[in-house]
Amino acid sequence: MSRILLDTHAWAWTLTADGRLSASAMAAIEAADDVSISAISLYEIGQKVRLGKWPEMAPHLSELIAAADRQGGRLLPISPQASLMAATMDWAHRDPFDRIVAATALTEGLALISADSVFDEIASLQNWPGRVW
Repeated sequence: MSRILLDTHAWAWTLTADGRLSASAMAAIEAADDVSISAISLYEIGQKVRLGKWPEMAPHLSELIAAADRQGGRLLPISPQASLMAATMDWAHRDPFDRIVAATALTEGLALISADSVFDEIASLQNWPGRVW
């Protein structure tokens, strides 16, 4: 059984048919038995649209939850375990969205679909399920 977590940009790229989604990422998504999205991705997209940093996602805001459902994605709440892990994990990366996504992947045992190589810095953490790109 293949279980994956989409990083925020990877999920957004599936919604917009963005060509930056790699062939191996797309293959992993199509082959997965379970595709998950962290609830923090909703916040990250909304926040970045509000701040003018991701205007191309503005048309999708009102449909994000429904879009995840249509795609067969499972929206994961931010668990207490992931919250604590994100705050305390030994990782110099300060982006709170990435920290929550990484902690969710770790606590749920989900391989992470992400173009962001910053996640490779935590490959040595116990139980890190890995990054696919």
